[in-house]
Amino acid sequence: MSRTNLLGLDLKGLEGFFAEIGEKPFRARQLLQWIHQYRVVDFAEMTNLSKVLRQKLEETAEVKPPEIVQEYISKDGTRKWIIKLSCGNSIETVYIPESGRGTLCVSSQVGCALACTFCSTAQQGFNRNLTASEIIGQLWLANEALGKEPKGNRVVTNVVMMGMGEPLANYNNVISAMNLMRDDLAYGISWRRVTLSTSGMVPMIDKLREDCHVSLAISLHAANDKTRSEIIPLNDKYPIAELLAACKRYVDVNQRRHITIEYVMLAGINDSAQDAKDLIRILKGLPTKINLIPFNPFPKTNYICSSKTVIARFQKQLLDSGLVATVRKTRGDDIVAACGQLAGEVQDRTRRTQKIAQSEAMPS
Repeated sequence: MSRTNLLGLDLKGLEGFFAEIGEKPFRARQLLQWIHQYRVVDFAEMTNLSKVLRQKLEETAEVKPPEIVQEYISKDGTRKWIIKLSCGNSIETVYIPESGRGTLCVSSQVGCALACTFCSTAQQGFNRNLTASEIIGQLWLANEALGKEPKGNRVVTNVVMMGMGEPLANYNNVISAMNLMRDDLAYGISWRRVTLSTSGMVPMIDKLREDCHVSLAISLHAANDKTRSEIIPLNDKYPIAELLAACKRYVDVNQRRHITIEYVMLAGINDSAQDAKDLIRILKGLPTKINLIPFNPFPKTNYICSSKTVIARFQKQLLDSGLVATVRKTRGDDIVAACGQLAGEVQDRTRRTQKIAQSEAMPS
């Protein structure tokens, strides 16, 4: 009989588990602390539980995080972990230390099915969604690897769902993991410091608005539908006007402060003065901050990063209009850990990698 992995169960899920095995729901609160604050995986060490309950847990459950198989450390302090999954695939998780904060970039899928052309992950194809235990397991492993003490200061202060995959395409598992990130009995990270980044799955943004209070980032990357559809095929289904309307609805509920707009700078594609003017126009009235992201190259890409001069001019145009616009500092590019570079090891079920290889082999 297979045992339930308790690592990915949030408070509600753990309460349901204990009800199923005939135990009091309050045990869920104890388990959350043992698993996520003390990182104890052996039920025998959970000393405030009775011996009978510990034995029952041994028979019906387990706490099984994924496994780090390799670590890379950048000259700027960024760390990238290769995490092996039981299915043979691997994913990548990145930790970015800064003064006064530490940000963990978490993956939600093995590969990605959305096929955005400027992203290395998308070129690897797609295998499957990560389980909730595999998602929260990345935060669990980061704290373990960084030597986080149970009662010490947080080493991971911020979590961004910006790693491999589209988080809203794995909705239920991502919600469970983010609930754990925010729960004071687990990681206690403020909603302001948990950010979900999406390419624009409009119905799921509306669902997220009702289900989970976190910060939202939109991978916009273009200010008109023609260009955006060329680099983000999902735009054909949910064009910019629909996406920004969903953002407005998201901001209006619970008085969320702003939406982060992610905008990768691609030379000759989306970096003209007219592109900046269009971006200013479409964001009018929406409380946003814009994060301009220098494009990080990966093997076989045809894109080139906009020059520093062009990025500075683009930013100034946005600032002069009254928008908040920053340029993301590239971190971890020497270990292929920068934004858009995560690839992992994906057993592609979409045949995308096969199709790419076939197109490259065709005579021009």
